[in-house]
Amino acid sequence: MAQGTKRHAGKALKGNQQKGKGRITKKFTIDASQPSSDKIFDVSAFEKFLHDRIKVEGRTGNLGETIQISQKADGKIEVIAHQEFSGRYLKYLTKKYLKKQQLRDWLRVVSKSRGYYELRFYNVVGEQDDEEED
Repeated sequence: MAQGTKRHAGKALKGNQQKGKGRITKKFTIDASQPSSDKIFDVSAFEKFLHDRIKVEGRTGNLGETIQISQKADGKIEVIAHQEFSGRYLKYLTKKYLKKQQLRDWLRVVSKSRGYYELRFYNVVGEQDDEEED
């Protein structure tokens, strides 16, 4: 028997694979408090966009109980997935929404930590600041 594999009920299991499927729960948070406080970003419209666009098993509008989207206080949206779900997909959909609302030139999506995304304004150094320093 090769090292690193275990025999179990006729199947070889490698590494940390488990016998049963186990329930996966992933929690993602999108913090849009900064642009929503400036009233340029509508959090409820973004939540509806996510409800309409997230695909489960290749189909949109198939969220069921596997994926829950809720709006928290201060412009935060929480996505709880009880199946495999990628944070990159959530970031992709956020960028798509920003492009649709023509906000992509001013806002960017930054991952502060695992499963936590924040919408930030681009840091723009004005030309007036450069002229005043001379």
